[in-house]
Amino acid sequence: MKNQSESLVTVLTASLIHEIHIAKALLANNNITSYIFDENIMTTIGTAYVDGYKLEVGVDDYEKAKQILEDAKNAEA
Repeated sequence: MKNQSESLVTVLTASLIHEIHIAKALLANNNITSYIFDENIMTTIGTAYVDGYKLEVGVDDYEKAKQILEDAKNAEA
């Protein structure tokens, strides 16, 4: 069984994969490891509708990651 520090939580869901990659790079620049889920769905089942790509981080990094992404979003506005 995984302990809590190994659990992953979704920090961002986006319908466009490039948004996920930008967020992943931003988190990496801040020493946060993240993982993309559903990225390869198109190659495995064709043109099926994808509800959204998910970017996940470790539960211990969630608050920091969420704040980094929120700050970046506000800087764009």
